[in-house]
Amino acid sequence: MSDAVQPTAAEVRAAAEAVKTALDRHLAAVERRSGEDDPAVYEAFNQLAAAAETYDELLYDRYDEVTPFEIPGAEDALPPYTGPEEPNALSVLIRRDYAVVEPQRLLAQAERIEAADDEGAEAAGTVHGALGVLFGEFEPDEIASRHKEFGLEEGDSTLWVTAADESAEPGEWLEMPFEGIDPQRVVCRFDVSAVFDDEIGEVGDETDDVDDLEDDLDTELDEDEDLEPLDVDR
Repeated sequence: MSDAVQPTAAEVRAAAEAVKTALDRHLAAVERRSGEDDPAVYEAFNQLAAAAETYDELLYDRYDEVTPFEIPGAEDALPPYTGPEEPNALSVLIRRDYAVVEPQRLLAQAERIEAADDEGAEAAGTVHGALGVLFGEFEPDEIASRHKEFGLEEGDSTLWVTAADESAEPGEWLEMPFEGIDPQRVVCRFDVSAVFDDEIGEVGDETDDVDDLEDDLDTELDEDEDLEPLDVDR
């Protein structure tokens, strides 16, 4: 970096002080938190992340040094909430992904639904038609709880609760239901992903490896007539 745009020592010092202040604010917010999803804690977290990132950049530009700190998810975090303190209306945005893993099961379920309706429709003859029959018959929550019956496999899902000053007019947003959502009005969100399961599975794999090692040890000792049997705690 050229000297012309290099930050001054005073700017680096000011950024360090900003990190200290953000740390104090974050701790104070945590100590006063009103629940698991307290927006004040979330906002303090984002402010701390921004201050730490700024300090890290200036420190590197001025002294060619970096900090050992990394705040996970700071880049993907939602911005601080700026919506009404007492929302008069809300919208719940839900996305659930599925994979069609057993098309024949899906088609069979759709055919049974059409047969019960006794209307002579033939939409269930194709996968996309069967999906239309399925989601036309059952609520999304019921499909989520019975997805295996319908030949589906769950993927990631997310639910966002957003605040509004007043309810939308009937039919106002139906053509583009997810357009124009303000991230700063998201009250809370809940995510479900296979990524979390994979992380848990990695720990389980280590346990399986230990069990396999113990089994191998038992086998080797049993085959050696000169050694006494060894009890291994499970």
